[in-house]
Amino acid sequence: MAANTRKSPKDLRSARWFGPDDLRSFGHRSRMMQLGYAEEDFRDRPVIGILNTWSELNSCHGHFRERAQDVKRGVLQAGGFPVELPSLSVDESFTKPTSMLYRNMLAMETEEMIRSHPLDGVVLMGGCDKTTPGLVMGALTAGVPMIYLPAGPMLRGHYAGRILGSGSDAWKYWDERRAGNISDDEWLGIQGGIARSVGTCMTMGTASTMTAITDAMGLTLPGASSIPAADAGHQRMSAECGRRIVDMVWTDLTPDRIVTAGAVRNAAIIAMATGCSTNAVVHLIAMARRAGVDFTLDDLDELGRTTPLIANVRPSGKDYLMEDFFYAGGLRALMKQMEARLDTSCLTVTGKTMGENLEGAVVYNDDVIRPLSNPVYHEGSLALLRGNLCPDGAVIKPAACDPKFHVHEGPALVFDSYPEMKKAIDDENLEVTPDHVLVLRNAGPQGGPGMPEWGMLPIPKALIKQGHRDMLRISDARMSGTSYGACVLHVAPEAYIGGPLALLRTGDIVRMDLPARRLDMLVDEAEIARRREARVPPEPRFARGWGWMFSQHVTQADKGCDFDYLERGFGPAAGEPDIF
Repeated sequence: MAANTRKSPKDLRSARWFGPDDLRSFGHRSRMMQLGYAEEDFRDRPVIGILNTWSELNSCHGHFRERAQDVKRGVLQAGGFPVELPSLSVDESFTKPTSMLYRNMLAMETEEMIRSHPLDGVVLMGGCDKTTPGLVMGALTAGVPMIYLPAGPMLRGHYAGRILGSGSDAWKYWDERRAGNISDDEWLGIQGGIARSVGTCMTMGTASTMTAITDAMGLTLPGASSIPAADAGHQRMSAECGRRIVDMVWTDLTPDRIVTAGAVRNAAIIAMATGCSTNAVVHLIAMARRAGVDFTLDDLDELGRTTPLIANVRPSGKDYLMEDFFYAGGLRALMKQMEARLDTSCLTVTGKTMGENLEGAVVYNDDVIRPLSNPVYHEGSLALLRGNLCPDGAVIKPAACDPKFHVHEGPALVFDSYPEMKKAIDDENLEVTPDHVLVLRNAGPQGGPGMPEWGMLPIPKALIKQGHRDMLRISDARMSGTSYGACVLHVAPEAYIGGPLALLRTGDIVRMDLPARRLDMLVDEAEIARRREARVPPEPRFARGWGWMFSQHVTQADKGCDFDYLERGFGPAAGEPDIF
């Protein structure tokens, strides 16, 4: 569609369902009237799908019932017709073994719901970790105009005069609890004070990372990702999403015009500058591949070497939380600081360029959002490692670990399962030193199954009691974006499918050299070959259902853990149904 050209009502996608004088369209119109609508409610108007990931088991989205009404108000104000469709919630807190097992299910559901229903455009309501990439991946493939509505972070946690950050302080105080330094009453108080409103984790965890990435990609209203869930501004933003998507439909502003190579690079730069979650690696690569953008681990590492971390927000920062980030100017202000490094010509959902959206953005607290001359950390949030333990890559978050581990050599202490590891680290008689390298394997995309957030292995109790709070840990799992420490994650290929991590043995010397971006086991190649020959593959995790399909088709971490048959290069999309 040519620039500045507006659709007419007959050009609407929904007109194919409601417009023709035939039996099928008669049925469609009749069923809408059954719902209490007159023809003038839905004919010749953009039909806007509101894909709502609300659930009573998703506290991050506890406000989405009300926010959907705000979106509907905006759609109606702009002359559209809103319809709310419930979507898979993929909550982070309660889903076992991991919500990552179901990200691709949400992506498939999103794509197919859009394709199979009379929707001209969609508002995607998400925020909890996997909902953002899942919704965006599906909508990118479906190809209709879309706008993302982020849930927003919860308010700061509080207990006994202390400010608490969800996730990050849970790990911190749990170690103190294990050391015997926190009473039952204190533990109960922390439990009740660490998450005290609706919204996502208020640290720069995976939820805030992914909504910031989507914001920087141009898929949200400018700065929408920073607004706290409980703030009245969040309601106003929701209504504006409803108004904006209607105009996007009339101008045919589809996601392929927004999610370009430049937009993906912008998103990666901003992720690094915010101190992003390690999970950003898996999700950003998957989103880029859905958009047909060639973006790899090496691209991320290149940007990580040159992008300063300027958001002083936990866990990579030391002092502040997302509410403080919002008051300091939010993501627009941070992006303004990074403007010279961004492709500001990229188009956004506003119909304007990224540069136009950043006009007037101001930093109000330069300790929360640092100037480039005074970063929290001189490089970005993430680094890519390669070596004989991870030939296809592994990821570490240098700013969130003790610098003494940036170059480290020590004996491996290997665990083949999470229960085995958990039992061992709680044994106060475990023979372990601070120089040991804890290794958890068989926890990747297929081995986990689903690549659970087990990668921040707990410090052994014996070391906790000696005062140690960090050590080098390696896993083919992920870790929560609120986690921290010297944790090497996403080892690819994973141990379960025969990656080199499967061949490591307790007592082998492991060496990490972060400046050189290396991770190796110091075992000669002949011995590694002997171990590979003797390896017995594990039994399949699933014999049926979703888990079986997941195991058959999930790609490895370096490819984004999407399904091979859903990626852009696998084949053309089915397109809009033409049988009516």
